[in-house]
Amino acid sequence: MADAKVIPFDDDCSRARRRPVRAEGEAAAVRALPGPQQAPEESGEPGAPEAASEASEAASGNPGAPGAAGPETAAGPEPGRGAAGGSGWERRLASGLAFLRRRVTGEYEVDEFGYDEELTDQVLMSLLRPLYEKYFRVEVKGVENIPAKGGALIVANHSGTLPLDGLMMQVAVHDHHPAGRHLRLLAADLVFVLPVVNELARKAGHTLACAEDAERLLRAGEIVGVMPEGFKGIGKPFGERYKLQRFGRGGFVSTALRAGVPIVPCSIVGAEEIYPMLGNARTLARVLGFPYFPLTPTFPWLGPLGALPLPTKWTIQFGEPIETDSYAPEAAEDPMLMFNLTDQVREQIQHTLYKLLVQRRSVFF
Repeated sequence: MADAKVIPFDDDCSRARRRPVRAEGEAAAVRALPGPQQAPEESGEPGAPEAASEASEAASGNPGAPGAAGPETAAGPEPGRGAAGGSGWERRLASGLAFLRRRVTGEYEVDEFGYDEELTDQVLMSLLRPLYEKYFRVEVKGVENIPAKGGALIVANHSGTLPLDGLMMQVAVHDHHPAGRHLRLLAADLVFVLPVVNELARKAGHTLACAEDAERLLRAGEIVGVMPEGFKGIGKPFGERYKLQRFGRGGFVSTALRAGVPIVPCSIVGAEEIYPMLGNARTLARVLGFPYFPLTPTFPWLGPLGALPLPTKWTIQFGEPIETDSYAPEAAEDPMLMFNLTDQVREQIQHTLYKLLVQRRSVFF
């Protein structure tokens, strides 16, 4: 694992953010993240209160207000009227064509981390959803423990040889949270040096696992996900399944304390068995620059077919949040407090894992 280029999340050293570089002439707009508690009157733009008042009048249906919509516009076209009103497939076709036009012309937005919300919602989540719903048949519990608004840090166990657990957790938050929240995952440096994977990870809202980026997202009111075990968790042998590895020096706790956001423990059962890792070809891993090269009952013996994950039954449970807003700002520098909170989060995840394993009827059903 020492051969992999990984930047630990709990390294508090200042480092340059890795941001997607826009090509010359690229039309996509970059949307800045909102600052903490930014109000319209604080934006400094003249006429902001008046604009808000006009928007309120327009929404209330006042025909005299600028930009007020008529009955047909407000309620949408009646069934059977308009080019896209004939049937469901015509509406989907029109929506798809409009989406493609925006992609071709560059009339879409990404935030300063490269997150493309429209592409994630309409394409990436649609590609992951069959794997989530039909293949792994993920059951979600406790999603109401994730705040409906404001920032929060979700801390989860990591396993499975390939990081599918993070992607399934992202779908779980996206599809099941009542407020329709989006999860921004923190990933190792290795993710952002792989071709194709780098671009897809940025578009899906993932960013480098460093304290600076995590705190920026949390202060902007985002839900951030981190898996402190890192490669130690995802690449552990099958015989050590569901035994949590070390959580580092508690960097994620320090970040949550500085941002004043709750920590939500998350336990994932089912990912450990998708690729039972029986061995590790360390020499080959060093040659390829990977943290490990897994040897499973099917890979690499069956070639590409051996890379197909086993269809295990998953459960993702979000635990009760651990509040941090009662601590003073300087608490982030208290090593004993960070150790105690890190241990509390780790113990809560481990206890829930054991509880879910006892309740599980079968690995596959």
